[in-house]
Amino acid sequence: MTVENKVRVLAGSNILASLLLAHYHSPKWLWFTAFVGANLIQSAFTGFCPATRLLKDGSKNGCCGG
Repeated sequence: MTVENKVRVLAGSNILASLLLAHYHSPKWLWFTAFVGANLIQSAFTGFCPATRLLKDGSKNGCCGG
């Protein structure tokens, strides 16, 4: 799996998890959904994505199956 695909899985999982937490626990979890969405938008314009950086560094160190 490429790093880009891992980022998509991570973002989608975070969005779904925060929506479930907002539904069953507290609506304040929607702020986390907004943060993930804003991060995706800014990464499209700037090319900087913290998740990509973390996943690439982790692959070099032997974690994440890399």
